[in-house]
Amino acid sequence: MFKFHQVKHIFEILDKMRCLRKRSAVSFLGVLVIFLLFMNLYIEDSYVLEGDKQLIRETSTHQLNSERYVHTFKDLSNFSGAINVTYRYLASTPLQRKRFLTIGLSSVKRKKGNYLLETIKSIFEQSSYEELKEISVVVHLADFNSSWREVVVQDITQKFAHHIIAGRLIVIHAPEEYYPILDGLKRNYNDPEDRVKFRSKQNVDYAFLLNFCANTSDYYVMLEDDVRCSKNFLTAIKKVITSLEGTYWVTLEFSKLGYIGKLYHSHDLPRLAHFLLMFYQEMPCDWLLTHFRGLLAQKNVIRFKPSLFQHMGYYSSYKGTENKLKDDDFEEESPDIPDNPPASLYTNMNVFENYEASKAYSSVDEYFWGKSPSTGDSFVIVFENPIVIKKIKISTGTEDRQNDILHHGALDVGENVILLKHSRQCDTYVRLGEFKNGNFEISDVNQKIPFDIQCMRVYVTKTQKEWLIIKSISIWTS
Repeated sequence: MFKFHQVKHIFEILDKMRCLRKRSAVSFLGVLVIFLLFMNLYIEDSYVLEGDKQLIRETSTHQLNSERYVHTFKDLSNFSGAINVTYRYLASTPLQRKRFLTIGLSSVKRKKGNYLLETIKSIFEQSSYEELKEISVVVHLADFNSSWREVVVQDITQKFAHHIIAGRLIVIHAPEEYYPILDGLKRNYNDPEDRVKFRSKQNVDYAFLLNFCANTSDYYVMLEDDVRCSKNFLTAIKKVITSLEGTYWVTLEFSKLGYIGKLYHSHDLPRLAHFLLMFYQEMPCDWLLTHFRGLLAQKNVIRFKPSLFQHMGYYSSYKGTENKLKDDDFEEESPDIPDNPPASLYTNMNVFENYEASKAYSSVDEYFWGKSPSTGDSFVIVFENPIVIKKIKISTGTEDRQNDILHHGALDVGENVILLKHSRQCDTYVRLGEFKNGNFEISDVNQKIPFDIQCMRVYVTKTQKEWLIIKSISIWTS
């Protein structure tokens, strides 16, 4: 019989792997799939069907490689199907059409503080009239206390009646009879029994919420019930999604805290719901989400700054303990997220390790890093289509490597793309200006340049012994 302390040891390994900045996707997925096999030996819930168990057993007997894990997990029978739950509709009108984004909240009765109404208010107040047409908000009142639910529903319907009538706000409840066993669960990480019960139930609360929202929109973002939103957060999210067209991703993060601001494709929600149910008693939901992302082959975190959502509560929903965590990357006013139209990037600089050129053009917190550049070296962006540029901002160096800036350089824009042996370039360039202290910023480019721009070039005008970090390249189009 596989012993509890062995399971705990596997989780300790997984947790350490979760904290490693540079880890191997193959080793991580290998441990997790073996772990799935062992856990399968004594999972008794009806959510794990015999077909799923057989696939997990078969996977463990083959040579371990990440492609097989991902393929097997994607094909687990029933993982893409809905969980059979009959929800109670506490406040709603029929959803007339599929929206662009569903915002999901799960809430339970707190011993101290109640922030749910403020969270809902912030979602609607920080959205424009046009944005409201593209969102729906689903609130899962997950507490088993019916008296509390009735009071909360009454407050919600009084304050947000017009949003309910418009089909933008739906309040649901998954009955207790659908929940798995919540008492006497394994005490992983030496958590007290009531803590294990709280976080295990929370995983199921989220699973039922995800299950409900699977067909309500194209995308889904999870919030907690004590969150403040930045203005026009939907427009910012849409810009980011557009900038990642053609890029594979599972989870985009718009806050660094807990289960706040995590964005998914709606087609992944059934799998995620099943995943949370399968391992509901093993670990907190935000840890499980890290493993889910890895199983679907997104190796690295994709997080955007500034954060669009801020934790505003002072007391946790667990025992009313203090929880004053804040996201210091949050900006309440409309974040000025660049457009960064689709482009190919080329450089003749000596690139260090995997800090390739594309990382400077992403909204993710990454950067390009090249070894000491020489006079005439360049970093070129060739746009897929000619564009009209309104504003450009380029930053070099980082806080911990402040000398790895472009000490002597200029920015050019060009037209007439030509094909070279290993890259593309423009044959005509116009200089916009010089870098100052490693940075470059210019506005009203469309008033200074008479042609639609096809290329943009960072040009090194003097050899430097320091290496060069291009931290970010931001372009706003007209």
